[in-house]
Amino acid sequence: MRVLLDTHILLWWQRDKLLLGDRARSMIASPEVEVLVSTASLWEIAIKFRLGKIEVCSSEAMRDASGDGFTIIGVEAEHVAQVERLPQVAGHRDPFDHLLLAQAMVEKAALMTADRILNQYGVRCLPA
Repeated sequence: MRVLLDTHILLWWQRDKLLLGDRARSMIASPEVEVLVSTASLWEIAIKFRLGKIEVCSSEAMRDASGDGFTIIGVEAEHVAQVERLPQVAGHRDPFDHLLLAQAMVEKAALMTADRILNQYGVRCLPA
């Protein structure tokens, strides 16, 4: 099984695992699950760090993700093309979420997230 972590899930895993449910923690830690982290999440972390919204920088998050054995995936042209095919969901305009959804679709992965609105896109979402 492949699981792509939403940005906040990656941060919770790295900084406060208790924010994740037991099932989510077990799944992320399982050697049978390939955990994916998008460079888009690292970019989002860099932006939030620069703005002072979070205390962890992207290089630290990437180092920790690699240390945990997670697979870092880049943003590829097919991911971008898939964004254009996502359905419109009223009131949801987060470009990072849209890219993560598209990546999950292309990479045949479930997206682990606490953001329930993402369930409306037809992508398999796993609760945090």
